Amino acid sequence: MKTSFLSLLFVFAAFAVALAQGSPRVTADGANVSVSYGQPSKKGRLIFGKQDSQSLEKYDVIWRTGANKSTEITFKKDAMFGGKAVKAGSYSLFTIPGEKQWTIVLNSVLAQSGAFEYDKNKDKDVLKVTVPAKKYSTVQEKLTFTVTDKSVDFQWDKEGFSVPVKF
Repeated sequence: MKTSFLSLLFVFAAFAVALAQGSPRVTADGANVSVSYGQPSKKGRLIFGKQDSQSLEKYDVIWRTGANKSTEITFKKDAMFGGKAVKAGSYSLFTIPGEKQWTIVLNSVLAQSGAFEYDKNKDKDVLKVTVPAKKYSTVQEKLTFTVTDKSVDFQWDKEGFSVPVKF
């Protein structure tokens, strides 16, 4: 009986640890900007699609742009992001994916737990920019941000965006 109880306790503990891990948190680091995000994998899923599709993320719906807590973008100095001024500091980054364009939203409330928290914090938006959707010829298995002093680029599966940055 004692062995069965300990075995059951061990199984529950292992299960809890597995659930807590989620997607790894990674950082794309540039000289003046960095993006820290939960990095899920495609795993054969349809990632982006219309409202009536079986896609993981729907077009025209706010998304945390990563896994687990909200993606965080940090500007090490004042910048122009998509042609709009942004002060040095850290922001939650949300997007509204689209077939033809993406809206990128910077919000001052950090560590939000998904887009459902965004709804109660949307009055804390710092800026919104719209950029053309990019279609790639190759599949990016893992959600990926790439940052330079000229742009913040995003790709997952064959879709993404690029936001011009100036410092």
